[in-house]
Amino acid sequence: MTLPLWIRTADDLSALAAELAGTPALAIDTEADSLHHYPGKLCLVQVADAQGRGHLVDPLVLRDLSPLGAALADPGTVKVLHAADNDLSYLKRLYGVTVVSLFDTAVAARFLGATSLGLEGLLTQYLGVTAVKSRQKDDWSRRPLTGPQEAYALDDVLHLIPLRHRLLEGLRAIGREQWVEEECAALAALAVPEKPVDPDAYMKVKGARELDARGLAVLRELHGAREAMALRLDRPPFMIVGNESLVALAKRLPADNEAILSVPGCTVPVVRRMGPAILEAVARGLALAEADLPVYRPMPRPHLPAAVRRRAEALRAWRTRASKEVGLEPGVLFPQRLIDRLAAAPPADLAALRQVEGVHGWRVGLLGPAVLEVLAAA
Repeated sequence: MTLPLWIRTADDLSALAAELAGTPALAIDTEADSLHHYPGKLCLVQVADAQGRGHLVDPLVLRDLSPLGAALADPGTVKVLHAADNDLSYLKRLYGVTVVSLFDTAVAARFLGATSLGLEGLLTQYLGVTAVKSRQKDDWSRRPLTGPQEAYALDDVLHLIPLRHRLLEGLRAIGREQWVEEECAALAALAVPEKPVDPDAYMKVKGARELDARGLAVLRELHGAREAMALRLDRPPFMIVGNESLVALAKRLPADNEAILSVPGCTVPVVRRMGPAILEAVARGLALAEADLPVYRPMPRPHLPAAVRRRAEALRAWRTRASKEVGLEPGVLFPQRLIDRLAAAPPADLAALRQVEGVHGWRVGLLGPAVLEVLAAA
């Protein structure tokens, strides 16, 4: 059976899953519409196998993509993605899949010291391929896709498996293949927690701390009104009215549409679309009793004991030296989150160091004794 380019039926999806069974490598990418719709949704899943056959799976038609789960969970099939964080997040959260044997070409490029981590740059550097024109800002929820959009979507996966081979050659030449395997395995295993609704999100808007209690109450109402409008219109909040304009509205407290128009960023379309909601939000904030006004709560910086700060500073100074010796960016060699963990609870020996989340075996073998020495001396 010859599968179509587009996978839009349950039968075609089952056939694709059967064709992918046992394939040595599988390239995957996704496209979402978060720049154009709210909340964002997954609009396309691109798949290419080791033979270079590419397909476009349409999750707007196929609500259940779990038939692909067997290939994603097969340890014998390498899943090749580029900058996989968002792709994995969508696939895990929506379909409950498990991904193993991940190879992230962006992670691999970091460990090779690549100066350009974008897929377009890597394809040019390692394969001599000129990528098709970027369509990242397109609205991928629209159907049908144009020919250039299809070409871009397929281009994102058709070169990933050959790119992996070239990156592997470089990694093996300098003995870093195992390092990348460990980092990719940890990335694939990350859980995707549900993002809770933050009732204090309005306090995190830049400029909120400059408002008095009454202005903060108005900002809270404006922020909620914008969220409701974004959901109703299926448009990202920043496209309804920007954060700077929200804060300016909370300062000026407009009483009519003309006053709204005097606020930077509040154009005629904004007033036409959201004018009544803005005025109602301002009125609600102004009507709130003094006792019910919110109080700005800055995000408190955690108090760190002097010993913890001293260990962290020593580790950062050591990391600067070590990164030059190893030839890796400091944040790749030893991310700040690891420095924080080690400074807060310094391990006593290599066995304990190995148990620290995120350290991974390659860091223990390469850097373990030096890390313990720095911690002991700090």
